[in-house]
Amino acid sequence: MVSDGGGSSVYDVRLSSVVPAMVTGEDKVHALTNMDLAVKLHYLKGVYFFSKEAVDGLTIMALKNPMFEWLQLYYPTSGRIRRSESGRPLVKCNDGGVRIVEAQCDKSLDEWLAMEEHDLYNSLTYDQVLGPDLSFCPLVFIQVGLSWAHVLGDFVSASDFINMWGGHIAGQAIPLSLDAFPSSPKPKFRHNFSQRPSALKLTQPVGDHWLLPRSNKMGTHHFHVALDQLRSLLSARSGPHAPSQQFPLISAILWKTLAKIRGESEPKIVTVCTDSSGDRRNCEILKNGMVISSVEAGAGVAEADVSDLASLIAEKTVSENGAIEELVGQDDGKSDFILYGANLTFVNLEEVKLFGLEMKGHKPIWASYSVGGVGDEGAFLVLPAREGDGGRTVTAMLPENELAWLRRELRDQWGIA
Repeated sequence: MVSDGGGSSVYDVRLSSVVPAMVTGEDKVHALTNMDLAVKLHYLKGVYFFSKEAVDGLTIMALKNPMFEWLQLYYPTSGRIRRSESGRPLVKCNDGGVRIVEAQCDKSLDEWLAMEEHDLYNSLTYDQVLGPDLSFCPLVFIQVGLSWAHVLGDFVSASDFINMWGGHIAGQAIPLSLDAFPSSPKPKFRHNFSQRPSALKLTQPVGDHWLLPRSNKMGTHHFHVALDQLRSLLSARSGPHAPSQQFPLISAILWKTLAKIRGESEPKIVTVCTDSSGDRRNCEILKNGMVISSVEAGAGVAEADVSDLASLIAEKTVSENGAIEELVGQDDGKSDFILYGANLTFVNLEEVKLFGLEMKGHKPIWASYSVGGVGDEGAFLVLPAREGDGGRTVTAMLPENELAWLRRELRDQWGIA
C-alpha cells in the first residue's frame, strides 16, 4: 500500500479498478519467458510531477475514461499471476483490471522536490507484492506514478505503457491492435553455457509471495549531473567523447567511489544493463529485452583511473542473457533469483522516453524511476534529466549505511549532489 513516510502528507487514499473495454477471451494466457521470470522479485516504480497548468481542470474521470481502450491493447496488464499444470508461472488474462490510486496531499511540488531524505517512491507509489496465490493482486497500479511488476516488461515497456495513456488522454488514436501479444515460446538455445551467469543470484525460495527477504535496510537517493559537469568530466577524463559516453563515465565514477567506501570488499565484478528498444518490434511492447552484461576489473578499483573503468564498461562487457535464460529454464522457472544488486548494477536508461508522458500538452517538470527488490550490492539507474536539461538523473539504491557516505564523497570529490 501507499506508505506515509511523510507523516500526514498523503491521506484520504482511495482505490478503484479499471478493466479493458472488451472481454479478452476465454482461457487466454500471457506466457512468461525465462527473462521475465528472472526478474519476478523486482518491481519498477515511476514518479511524475506535473505543474498546476498541466492538470488544471482534469477530473479523475477524464483520466480514467481513456484507460478502457488502452487496457484493451495492453490486456495482459489487467491479468493475474497463476501457475500452469507444470508449476510454471504465467499471466491469466482474466480482465481483473489495474488498480487506480487517488489521494490527497498537503505538500506543494516544490516541497516534495526539496525533501532530500524522504523516499518519494514509498510515499507516492503503491506497494503490492505479487504471487500466484494472491488472486486479488493487480500487476499495475497507476496514480500519475506507476507501480509496475517487472515480470511484465522492462523500463521501456513501463514508460511506453504510461506514455501511450497520456497520448490517449490527448485524443491520439491507439496505433496497435489486439494481436500485439503473440504467445511467447520458450527460448531455443544454440549454445551450451558452461559458466553460470554472475549477474543473477539464486535466493532462498519465496514460494508464492514474491518478495525478496532482506536483512539490510535499503535507501534511495537522486543525484543530478548537469550537462556542463558531464562535458567537463568527459573532456578532462576521457577526451571529447560523444554523449553516448556519458553512461560509462558516470558509472565508472560511482564504481570507483563505492569501491573506496567498501574497502577490502570493493566490487570487482559489476552488472551492466542496457536498453535494447531499438531492436524491439511492435509485437513486443511487453518485453524484458534489456541486454544484461558483466565486466570485471583486474586491479584494485578504488585506485583505478576513472577513464580505464569507463573503457571497461563501454567496451569489455560480456552479455549473459543466454546463460540467464538457460539457468532460469532449468527447472521451468520455479526457482527465485535477483538481478539488480546481485552484483553492483548499473542500468543505462539514457534513451528511455522518460518525459514522453504529457498532460494537456505539458511534460513533467520532474520524473524518475526506481527498482524494488534490489540486493545488498546495490544498483544505479542513469536516466535523462528534465526536458531540455541535457544532463542525467541518477537513482541510487544502496544499503542506508552506505548512502550518506556516497553522497558526501560524490559532493566533495566530484561536485555531484
